[in-house]
Amino acid sequence: MERRCARASRLFLARAKLAFSLGRCYVAPVKKLSIALAIVLLAAVTAHAASLTGTWNAKVDLGGQGGTPTFVLKQDGDKLTGTYAGALGDAPVTGTVKGSDVSFDFEVQGAKVHYAGKLNPDGTQIEGTCDYGGQASGTFTATKQAEKK
Repeated sequence: MERRCARASRLFLARAKLAFSLGRCYVAPVKKLSIALAIVLLAAVTAHAASLTGTWNAKVDLGGQGGTPTFVLKQDGDKLTGTYAGALGDAPVTGTVKGSDVSFDFEVQGAKVHYAGKLNPDGTQIEGTCDYGGQASGTFTATKQAEKK
């Protein structure tokens, strides 16, 4: 058995030396398959990354009170910008996206408002918590409006 292993090792090394001498790099077939699979998976994950750009209709529950604000968001990389429109008026929004974690802030009527949540896998809903400047806090669910074609 040891002779077979030694012979196979010598044969492999001889092939590798020949490949290098011919100006090619020899990569084992299994390694080629692994590299190809990694590239395909990376492309699939990148293609699946949902954009938050669009109009989001939210339902906010502040423990007995609530509202239905609308957010118009634009995503550029991991940065969010946009607008809030709701019962408290209109305000510019800024925030960040890291994977499925989404957070954004705005100031309205002197209160700093913070929303933080998770984007669902298909990129159509965000669920999380919100804090209205320490005056009220609760939960929210925001649903992305379908794009008009």
